[in-house]
Parts: sequence; C-alpha cells; structure tokens
Amino acid sequence: MGIVSKIIDDNKLTPEDIPKLEGKLFWEGPKRRINLERFAMLLLLSTIIANYGVLKDSTATVIGAMIIAPLMVPIVAAAAALVMGDLNRAGRALLVVAAGVSGVILVAFVSGAIHPIFISFTTNSQIIGRVSPSLGDLIVALASGVAGAFAVSRDDVADSLPGVAISISLVPPLAVTGISLSHGEFLAASGSFLLFITNFFSILLAGGLTFVILGLSLAATHDLKKSIRRKAFIGIIIGTSLVAIPLTLSSFRVARQSHLEYQAQIVAEQWLDQTGYDLVRLDSSLKNRIELVITGTGTPPSLSEFGGALKEKIYRDIQIRLKVIPTSVEYYPKLR
Repeated sequence: MGIVSKIIDDNKLTPEDIPKLEGKLFWEGPKRRINLERFAMLLLLSTIIANYGVLKDSTATVIGAMIIAPLMVPIVAAAAALVMGDLNRAGRALLVVAAGVSGVILVAFVSGAIHPIFISFTTNSQIIGRVSPSLGDLIVALASGVAGAFAVSRDDVADSLPGVAISISLVPPLAVTGISLSHGEFLAASGSFLLFITNFFSILLAGGLTFVILGLSLAATHDLKKSIRRKAFIGIIIGTSLVAIPLTLSSFRVARQSHLEYQAQIVAEQWLDQTGYDLVRLDSSLKNRIELVITGTGTPPSLSEFGGALKEKIYRDIQIRLKVIPTSVEYYPKLR
C-alpha cells in the first residue's frame, strides 16, 4: 500500500493542472466548433475503417479504427465533469457521445445493407468476438477506464492513449451492432451493443474514481456540487451493476460450455480408441446437445457407451447427435 500511496501522491493534480485538464476535455469557447468538427471527422473515418475491418474480418484494420476513434474523450470528459459536480458540462459531453453512437450505428447499418458480399455471423471472428461479452470484458473495461483517465490527466503519459483506445474498443462493437441490424441479426446486435454499454459505464465509473483519487474532486467545492457528484456516481454504480448481471450469466454459460466440450473431447477420444474410427468434428455450441461427426470403416462404436461415459463426467443427460461418414479404401495397383 505504501508504494501505491506514493504513486498517487506523485501524480496528484495541482490547482494549476485542473485548468489544463479542463481545456483538454471540455470543448468550450471559440475552439468548440473546431473541436467538434475534428471529432466528427475522426469518428466518421474510424467508423468507415471499422466497418471495412468487420466486413472483411480483418483484425489489423479494426485495430487501426480503434487507434483513431475519438469516442473515449467525451466519455472521460463526462466522468470528469461529474467528479467536479458540473452537470452542464457532463450533459454536453454525454450529448456528444449519444450523437457519436447514433452516427456510428447508422453508418454501419448502411454499410452492411449495401455490402455485396455475404457476411457469416458464425465464422467472422470480428463479429463472434463482440456479440457475447463476459465478466472478463468488464474487468478489461474498468482497467482501461483507469488508464484512460490517468493518461488524460498527465501530459507525460499522454502517448499511452492509443494503447488505451485499443484496449477499450468503443467503435468496433457499435459497427457490429449496425451491421447486425442491417441483416436482421438482432441477437448479435444486442450482444455487441451490450459490450459498448459495458465499456461506457466502466469508463465513467473507473475514470471517475481515478479522477477523485488524483484530486479533481477539489474542484467541487460547495455542498450542491458534492451532492450532484454523489448522486451521479450512485447512478453509475447501479448502471454498471445492472450491466454485470447479463455478463455474469454469459460468463457462466461460456464456462459451462467449455467444460462440456473439454469433457466430451476426452470421452470421444477414449470411445473411439482402437475402433477404426476418427473424430472429425465435435460441436457443443447448441443448447443441451452435442453433435459428433466420425469417419472410418466397419461397425461404428455404440453411441450409448459414449453417452453413458459422458454422463459420468458432467453429471447430467444431454442429447447427442451422431453423424457417421464411411471411409472407402482403394489401392492402385490392386493388391493380390
């Protein structure tokens, strides 16, 4: 704890730092229009790049979109404004976020609708990786929120912001949401939007707490602002907790499925040992059902043996569908 306290003390915001931080986060005065135009331009470009990366299933392209995406700045600004008890600034920042989110989803929807090539929602890794968020995503988002607030508050670590932008991933989930909606994939759209909401609340909560620890709360000097800050963070904590519920359920489902697949793989290998058959595919992604595909010659092994052995491992019955692909062996020249 002594090391942590020393790090915090060394990076405390001074009264001279707060005006500089306000200048970076709150787009006010004569430069407001220019800052908004830059934000809109960068957001549009990052959306186009993210859409292309998702549609082409290109990880490198999606990472490029994350680096230039400016959406984290107004969210961090909202967190800072709430710490300072300034509802006007928080409201303006959240309005920018709402407009940006709507714009990204709209552009992605149009891109998905006019894209001439078929998009597979079951094999595209950029889509699959963003439609089933888990508690792990919440933990990463909270850590990224701390890093984002810290990087914004200190000029000497501002170079870390691109890395933070990559870790938090705000635009790609929204791109997946728009593309999914354009193809009527509402379950995928809701999952990817949940990932964005997770990142959004995590930045507000973790970023806000970071600003409090660094001393930005000193800007909230009178009781009214302190009351606003307290109520705002109660709301953020409630929102984050509500988001954590489906993430917990999703994590439990994924863990259960992984355990089932692992045990089924072991049982299948033992079941097929020295039978003349090999396992081609094992699919446990279907609810309460496993699909097996085996290939070989001769009489297939008994499916009931596999089912009984698997039940001993997972302590429950599960439906099993077996597909047998016979193997035909030929020789040339023919053996005599």
